[in-house]
Amino acid sequence: EIDEKHGTDSHKKFLDFVKMVQKENFVMGGAMTDPKGDRSKGPSEQDDPDLFTRVVETDENGVYVSGAKAHQTGCINSHWIILMPTIRLTESDKDWAIVGAIPADAKGVTYIYGRQSCDTRSMEDGDIDDSNAKYGGQEALIILDRVFIPWDKIFMNGEYEFASMLVDRFTCYHRRSYVCKTGLGDVLIGAAATIADYNGVPKVSHIKDKIIEMTHLNETIFGVGIASSHQGQKMKSGVFLNDDMLAQVCKHNVTRFPYEISRLAQDIAGGLVVTLPSEKDFR
Repeated sequence: EIDEKHGTDSHKKFLDFVKMVQKENFVMGGAMTDPKGDRSKGPSEQDDPDLFTRVVETDENGVYVSGAKAHQTGCINSHWIILMPTIRLTESDKDWAIVGAIPADAKGVTYIYGRQSCDTRSMEDGDIDDSNAKYGGQEALIILDRVFIPWDKIFMNGEYEFASMLVDRFTCYHRRSYVCKTGLGDVLIGAAATIADYNGVPKVSHIKDKIIEMTHLNETIFGVGIASSHQGQKMKSGVFLNDDMLAQVCKHNVTRFPYEISRLAQDIAGGLVVTLPSEKDFR
């Protein structure tokens, strides 16, 4: 759509990038969320212009960007980071209408690694408390200080009127992908059922009802996500975009149901959930 309106070659550059990524089997990090600052103001109205990622300099080789990206899951183990706008933009926000790919270890990139509630336990001896030790996730705040992006890795540059379309399509794919939470739900349901076995109450009616409700909630998330993909439509580029409404419903389910599933698991497990000693303390 950008190329049709502006006579650019962004789509070709993006396809070339995708082919390189597929050939080398690289991992991508999609960096959309900015710190944002005052939510009632746009990027160009902020007291600090770096609260949204922006172009600070342009030369014959490409552009330099500064800003930050927040809540970046998996960025530490990505090869490339794709920077994108995070909200609808106006003409005065042109400098913030930038989409480009940077190597994860590019000059000027700093990662501030986030904490998780059980970090210290996983640093202790033993492996009981490691959780998913080999493939565990992480979050980071990415600080961008005059990071260079060459022209061939830039897929939007000033076409501010397309920012909202990009955000809408990104979130459509992303929110459908929340079916990944149901994998965690499966593990939690299985753990709750195992504890019920340990406690000798797997056939007690209120225990069974809770496990059934956990399963019902988990499969509802899964079902809506799958339905969103099934209802997908082919775009001009040839790719398929899943159903937007169902993707949003999947997201809303994920903001509610996993907490109820966890609450029911805690009902079944009892106080051990919060008072169980660590492996180090046991030994």
